[in-house]
Amino acid sequence: MQTAQLPVIPLRGVVVFPQMVASLFVGRPRSSAALEAALAREDKAIVLVAQINARDNDPAAGDLYDVACLAQVDKVLRLPDGTMKVSVQGVDRVRVQSLSPEGEFLSAVVSPLSAEMEIGPIEGDPVEELVGRVRTAFEAFARASRRVPPEVVASVISIEESGHLADMVAAHMGLKVGERQQILALLPLLPRLARLLELIEAETEVANVERRIRKKVGVTESAGPRVGGDESEGDEFKSELEDLAREITDKDLPDEAKQRLEREFRKLKMMNPMSAESGVLRTYIDWVLSLPWSEMSEDVLDIVEAQRVLDADHYGLEKAKERIIEYLAVQQLTGGVGKGPILCLAGPPGVGKTSLAKSIARSTGRKFVRISLGGVRDEAEIRGHRRTYVGALPGKIIHALKKAGTSNPVILLDEIDKMSMDFRGDPSSALLEVLDTEQNEAFVDHYIDLDYDLSKVLFVATANFLQSIPIPLKDRLEIIELGGYTELDKLQIAKQYLVPRQVKDNGLSDIDVKFSEETLKLLIGSYTREAGVRSLERQIGGVCRKLARESLETKRKRKRLRITPNKARKLLGAEKFTDRAHEGKDRMGVVNGLAVTSVGGDLLQVEVAVLPGKGKLTFTGKLGDVMQESVQAAMSYVRARAEALQLDKTFYEKVDVHVHFPEGAVPKDGPSAGIAIATGLVSALTQVPVRYDIAMTGEVTLRGRVLPIGGLKQKVIAAHRAGIHTVLVPKENERHVEDIPKEVLKDMELIFVEHADEVLRNALRLEDAKGFLPEPFGISADYLGISTRPTAH
Repeated sequence: MQTAQLPVIPLRGVVVFPQMVASLFVGRPRSSAALEAALAREDKAIVLVAQINARDNDPAAGDLYDVACLAQVDKVLRLPDGTMKVSVQGVDRVRVQSLSPEGEFLSAVVSPLSAEMEIGPIEGDPVEELVGRVRTAFEAFARASRRVPPEVVASVISIEESGHLADMVAAHMGLKVGERQQILALLPLLPRLARLLELIEAETEVANVERRIRKKVGVTESAGPRVGGDESEGDEFKSELEDLAREITDKDLPDEAKQRLEREFRKLKMMNPMSAESGVLRTYIDWVLSLPWSEMSEDVLDIVEAQRVLDADHYGLEKAKERIIEYLAVQQLTGGVGKGPILCLAGPPGVGKTSLAKSIARSTGRKFVRISLGGVRDEAEIRGHRRTYVGALPGKIIHALKKAGTSNPVILLDEIDKMSMDFRGDPSSALLEVLDTEQNEAFVDHYIDLDYDLSKVLFVATANFLQSIPIPLKDRLEIIELGGYTELDKLQIAKQYLVPRQVKDNGLSDIDVKFSEETLKLLIGSYTREAGVRSLERQIGGVCRKLARESLETKRKRKRLRITPNKARKLLGAEKFTDRAHEGKDRMGVVNGLAVTSVGGDLLQVEVAVLPGKGKLTFTGKLGDVMQESVQAAMSYVRARAEALQLDKTFYEKVDVHVHFPEGAVPKDGPSAGIAIATGLVSALTQVPVRYDIAMTGEVTLRGRVLPIGGLKQKVIAAHRAGIHTVLVPKENERHVEDIPKEVLKDMELIFVEHADEVLRNALRLEDAKGFLPEPFGISADYLGISTRPTAH
């Protein structure tokens, strides 16, 4: 079937599935007219779509769901009161693209969803496992509820086709309209079966509770004349209340919580167990009793042991480790009365933020719970729902405490920068109370509605982009920035952690597998480009898997394997990346700049060409606004120094200047290429070549001042990797030299500069560098052609 316009019948409280036979009573005028239109068609096709609100007698387009069932009218029985009883059979899922009144009835343009039904695997172990669980769960529901006749159960579970089985189970479960519509709208088979299984298990649990309540009520109403089994069931119900009362008495609760539970328990005893409120009240009491109000795990305050655990789990990350050791030292000195810190580990993916949080819990001897905040957009996810709502539950914080079983766990708030907000509220605002050490000792979840002390919890948040975190929330976080790993860091991580783990995971523990240092450097530089080490571990894992396959195919038991660079290339194929190196000889207008990317430092060449023209300045290479302004500022500096550079004062009117940054598809921005651009301009205009063995970084002002930049560590490492051992660096960045690894620094010469004139003296290949640009910065009035007048006194 292609896209077609068909008559529509809106359904109240009913969802029809494909291949399902249903009987409907049609009485509304527009629905009757739509049915007559369907009967007039040759194929008797009609669209059956459920209403969002069953109370609407005349639903519009916005009152109907957008996924419906295409059906075929089978039989129609006209009743004396004017209504019609119609038998229909579902044919296919369709999407309602547009809905419009056509005469006396609704009609819709619909398209079939059969093609989209192929999304996801149709056969295979996961599907077969889920189908088996759905069959078992449906049988259990039928036994517990007794709402589905045995013959219907037998008929449904005998269905072979997985999608049809899911639809028929959903049709016979007595689910709410919205839940049945979810199953109809879920096209991929795996998610549809998984969601259906959740619904069956929830309905089974409700049916079991109802059955127990019916038994207990039956005992209460007829306890006198009955003996034996019924009396023992009554005793069981009474025993449950006694156990609950004893648990409330024995539980170490704050006064407020104990008084609330005693009051709620008195209400529970007076209620009819069959009432809905009784179940709600019992659930609330169970939740309050399950929380670890006074349970605390004992902190491991041995800072030497904690340091050993942190170092064993992670290489580097010294700032984060230092902060944890400081916290443990304070706890030891204060006797454990200090408040837990609220840390935020910020950095690119793959640098170990989440695993570091687990190590923090291990080093402190605390329980660990992870809360994923990515995509959370409902404030109730944090604070819970009020008990007035049906199906209300506590929020994620209370759930985490119950799972941990202690009031001082390490709670990881993962991806805190990826929350969003909508009409349901702003979860980041709800976190303000949770993460404020002055407020969280009396945190109130909407469901529990009692003060809970979160001040002993050690919160660790993770984020990739701090800019995405609202300022009030960021103000409550102690931010520890984790930069990307350098190549030297990755080499050590691969040696100490990744290789041993992958050798073990791939079944090569009995073989002495060794990756040479050159091989690991090859994997780091030529097969990965990342700030973290996830891709590196995948590449090492790829080598290990191929080795495992080789050992089985050749049936040779080898005790030792040495992975050389050539062996790695043979196993992994062609190299994916190449390091950018210098050109090896001096050139005019070509300068080695330095940049920081999302995966570390990199060499950034600047090319300047001077062409005959009329003063046009062109810059290419997908430059951002800031970088374009840097080109203009550098050009203004060169014009200001034209006299000292022995350039004609109107040189810029006679030539066109083109500044280009290679790899034009890669976006580039930032001011730190300023001195490289200025050097390239001077070199191209004066025809003096630039030294190939020197790189530079720094922002330039109109007066030629060199301003500080960020990412010095990554930039110097990039120059070292490219074989350049002299780098021009802003004088104000001298304090950051201590961040550069000693192994790199010993091979480098850093020249600290304060003015662009110093840059030119060092970067250009000059015969007399000291005599170059001897005059101070400025332009003479004679050069500008401006007449000067004596000042009157």
